[in-house]
Amino acid sequence: MAIKFGTDGWRAIISEDFTFENIRIVSQAIADYFKGAGGDRLVVGYDWRFLSERYAGLVVEVLAGNGIKVLLSDKAVPTPLVSLAIKNNDLAGGVMITASHNPPAYNGIKIKAHYASSADEGVTRSIESFLSKNGIKSLPLDKAVKSGLIEMTDLKPDYMKFIRSYIDIDILKKARLKVLVDCMHGVGDGYIREALRDTGIEITQMRAGRDPLFGGVNPEPIPKNLDAVFQKMKDQDYDIAIVNDGDADRISAVTPGGRYIGAGQIMAFLLLHFIEDKGWTGEVVKTITNTTLIERITKKYVLKLHETPVGFKYICRLMLDRDVLIGGEESGGIGVKNYIPERDGMLIGMLLVEMMAQRKKGILEIIDGVEKEYGKFSYERIDMAYPDDKKKKLMKSLKDSPPKKILNKPVKEARSYDGYKFIMEDDSWLIMRLSGTEPILRIYAEAPSKKLAREYLGFGKEIALRI
Repeated sequence: MAIKFGTDGWRAIISEDFTFENIRIVSQAIADYFKGAGGDRLVVGYDWRFLSERYAGLVVEVLAGNGIKVLLSDKAVPTPLVSLAIKNNDLAGGVMITASHNPPAYNGIKIKAHYASSADEGVTRSIESFLSKNGIKSLPLDKAVKSGLIEMTDLKPDYMKFIRSYIDIDILKKARLKVLVDCMHGVGDGYIREALRDTGIEITQMRAGRDPLFGGVNPEPIPKNLDAVFQKMKDQDYDIAIVNDGDADRISAVTPGGRYIGAGQIMAFLLLHFIEDKGWTGEVVKTITNTTLIERITKKYVLKLHETPVGFKYICRLMLDRDVLIGGEESGGIGVKNYIPERDGMLIGMLLVEMMAQRKKGILEIIDGVEKEYGKFSYERIDMAYPDDKKKKLMKSLKDSPPKKILNKPVKEARSYDGYKFIMEDDSWLIMRLSGTEPILRIYAEAPSKKLAREYLGFGKEIALRI
């Protein structure tokens, strides 16, 4: 059966490729890699997906069978807790059982490195090289616990302690805001509410509790999955809605009246919050699919901007090597200064609320001010099933015969380090790239109006269908 690592570990369909046997094979490869690198202590966590706790048990049994000591979470937890535990306990790395935002039929294994974030390609390729190379060693869970190789641990207290020290509790105590938190049936359930206890922030949750089918939608915080929260924000009196994905490392938001706020906008707002409200400085990192708004803000404040392929591991590397103020993907993953180099949708949501509290402005007023100064950017994206046999043909076609115009707008620049990005003279753009984890073509566009952005998407879809 196929085991292929993508942009953030290995994900596959449960019982098709994501089987008990394949999990043991991957776990042995992980053990071989970390033992070879001198790492003998790891942390393992898991989310609320179907059988995640059982899969985590298989992983730790193999790790223990190879003599690796494991801190095993005593409950399902968000991914950021696993990464923070690596830093706090000086561990060699970690494993998180989750398929993040992927459809309910998927599960997966995220691999975290010693620097407390997604393992880079060097690590994942090394692990791939160990697949089926050595026989699987395993120690039953009860025996591993008795031997001391596995220690059950509660990862939540350390996370809550840090978060409460990071956000400005004093500012939030003075605020009076009503916040809706859409958990999307993910493991972020309860965390924002607990972190903001004893403040002036009133938290109401929706789509809380475990549901391995995620209410019939993918646990990804993008518009097509958010009809329920859009309706609540239209019908009820909340100041903002925060939405987290299945393992709570991604974010989007919704305004009063039901207007979607994507991660690119959120990142731009927090960049302004850090610069203007907190007086922080540093460099900025964005992926190729992220908003031009970030470029305009960094230009105004003369901050160095890096653009990377999609994948938080690229942002993480820069956060490790440079003084990065904020870095993020359009897909919802954002990392910030003075933390671990990791995505955390819960923390980012709380920082957005903190910005509203500190400025004493509603989110619509904040958006209006930003658009007046920097311009309006409408972002759209579609994902379309795309057969494997067409993928290489499409990329070759875009390379050999790139469009010179899109909807009669001249293309001033093309970038090709992650799919193909075509930038027009007014800084609007169209991107076509292949998913690293699913048989999907992703088409992205940004333009001054929603109508034009959607027309760009239609143009890209026509190109793909001609192959």
